Amino acid sequence: MLTRLLISAISILVTAWLLPGVSCSPWWVSIVVAVVLGLINAFIKPVISFLSLPVTILTLGLFSLVINALMVLLCASIVGGFNVAGFWDALVFAVVLMVVNWGLNAVFGDD
Repeated sequence: MLTRLLISAISILVTAWLLPGVSCSPWWVSIVVAVVLGLINAFIKPVISFLSLPVTILTLGLFSLVINALMVLLCASIVGGFNVAGFWDALVFAVVLMVVNWGLNAVFGDD
C-alpha cells in the first residue's frame, strides 16, 4: 500500500510538472493529493458513476472522463497547494495522470 501511495505521489508530481495549468507545491503536497484523491475515488466516485450511468452508456464511456476531471477539481478544492486552472486542465490532468500512473506501476509495481 505504501508503494502504491508513493507511485501515485510521484505520478502526481510528474503530471503537474508536465502540465502548465496544474501546480503541486511544495513536493509533499503530492502525497496529500494522492491520499485525498484515493479517498475520493473510493467513496465519492462510485456513487457519482452509478448516478450518471445512463449518460456514461449514452456517451460510450466518455462521460467517465468528465467524472474523473470533476474528482480532480474536488481534490484541488480540498487540498491547499494543489491548484488546477480549470475544467479542461483537470480533464487533461486526469488522462495524463492515468497514463503516468500506469507506466510507473508497470515498472515499479509489486503485482
